[in-house]
Amino acid sequence: MSTTAASTSHHLSPAFPGRAPWGTASKLRAWQQGALDKYIQEQPRDFLAVATPGAGKTTFALTLASWLLHHHVVQQVTVVAPTEHLKKQWAEAAARIGIRLDPEYSAGPLSREYHGIAVTYAGVGVRPMLHRNRIEQRKTLVILDEIHHAGDSRSWGEACLEAFEPATRRLALTGTPFRSDTNPIPFVVYEEGNDGIRRSSADYTYGYGNALSDGVVRPVIFLSYSGNMRWRTKAGDEIEARLGEPMTKDAVSQAWRTALDPRGDWMPNVLRAADQRLSEVRKGIPDAGALVIAADQDSARAYAKLIREITGNKATLVLSDEASSSQRIEDFTHSDDRWMVAVRMVSEGVDVPRLAVGVYATTISTPLFFAQAVGRFVRSRRRGETASVFLPTIPMLLGFAGEMEVERDHVLDKPKKDGEEENPYAEEEKLLEEAEKQQDEDTGEQDQLPFEALESDAVFDRVLYDGAEFGMQAHPGSDEEQDYLGIPGLLEPDQVQMLLQKRQAKQIAHSRKKPDEEADLLELPAERRPVVTHKELLELRKQLNTLVGAYVHQSGKPHGVIHTELRRVCGGPPSAEATAGQLRERIKKVQEWATRMR
Repeated sequence: MSTTAASTSHHLSPAFPGRAPWGTASKLRAWQQGALDKYIQEQPRDFLAVATPGAGKTTFALTLASWLLHHHVVQQVTVVAPTEHLKKQWAEAAARIGIRLDPEYSAGPLSREYHGIAVTYAGVGVRPMLHRNRIEQRKTLVILDEIHHAGDSRSWGEACLEAFEPATRRLALTGTPFRSDTNPIPFVVYEEGNDGIRRSSADYTYGYGNALSDGVVRPVIFLSYSGNMRWRTKAGDEIEARLGEPMTKDAVSQAWRTALDPRGDWMPNVLRAADQRLSEVRKGIPDAGALVIAADQDSARAYAKLIREITGNKATLVLSDEASSSQRIEDFTHSDDRWMVAVRMVSEGVDVPRLAVGVYATTISTPLFFAQAVGRFVRSRRRGETASVFLPTIPMLLGFAGEMEVERDHVLDKPKKDGEEENPYAEEEKLLEEAEKQQDEDTGEQDQLPFEALESDAVFDRVLYDGAEFGMQAHPGSDEEQDYLGIPGLLEPDQVQMLLQKRQAKQIAHSRKKPDEEADLLELPAERRPVVTHKELLELRKQLNTLVGAYVHQSGKPHGVIHTELRRVCGGPPSAEATAGQLRERIKKVQEWATRMR
């Protein structure tokens, strides 16, 4: 079966896909047409399309569904979506091109007025045989939206396999084809690489970098905020730390949660800065909206109250995946309101194209969730629009922000790390890492660490754009901060880079007018600020463990004895809690010991 590219959408409504962003074709974007052409040429039973959030996966899938129905390849369509809101969104989008999907289907024969149904993964998990029976009766196209969710639990994956194994065609879609675990995703092909590791294999990929070049998505400016945090542990100890400084994972988690506490000063200052940024963006994008992604319902309510106090305007509050919440999102989408606060459900798939400013106010720390969250702000409607996302200075988040253009696959096997045998704590660290990953994946919250937030303040830290860092620390409300909050909302990607470089050069020149000994830390330029990333800390620990392992053979002493002696001589906590400076001092000391024994 073959056809020309021009005929793939000849039977669609001329208005579909509606208001296309700058640089796209009148009917389909180049990537959508390319994926469609490949599908029509190869006619596969299974097809995995990976396209960055905001690129238009729904338009591609529905155009393909329309073609398959039109050419009698299939007789009905089943769409599986992650949430109740998304299945209704699919039904509405399908209706615009004449495909009628029932989003309320529960059981029994489908009314003749419908071409198919829209259900959730959870719904399939409850009654897989119901859907299998429907699919066995008529030739069916199954569209699996954000298919990585089929790996959320073993039961969901098994239910999808049971329900959709007889399908005539299966189209899998995702913007983030990677997970923090190794649960296999149904109907996804895994290919083994030269390293022996199996990775997911997509039939068509359209990444963020390509979409940015095509003008389909907005460039994202990340504005990072640090500050001093103080909290009390369950044991009654008061701890103070600065966001972004090297610390243990537990301390990072508690400092992070202290920053997000609405009773401190960090959140009000960041929300105030984000609202100023929104006002600037609205000069070029008059209907631009902002979204706070909150960790839980109590925090969301508190943030909405803060926004009301700061701006004088009420924020739309979305607390759960219910009918009323879906309506609130719909109302916000078509309104001119400035702010929405939501708990998780707006992080994936929900289409609110006017969202241009975001505040990442949750402790969920998986790359999958982060990519989905940022995806809410990148959908471009016209040339030059930019997105701005406010973050706490957490090394992990800054790492995700710096890797926006990296294309990932779902890895089914975990590689063995070099030097693992030489590290006596390797197995324990691996188990702890897996436990922490599972906690992140299951709940997204690290509430297993009881503590009481006491105090927080906010400091503008830096801007991340296109993998590079700009700017220097500045007090909230200062001219230095305003320089970055005032970046125009309509700019070409290369103009953003040029403007950030100019802002940074101006601030460095201002800072250098003062002698170093008189300069406050907040005024130090980025190039003189001591920044140690999580990755660099990990490398220092590895280097120390390797040297200690070598010294074990040289001295005949056990690992534990050497580590204890290093702590006694150099001072400081165990290696896992030591700062970069303490680790370097121990590395220097063990090298000195080894040299003496030669």
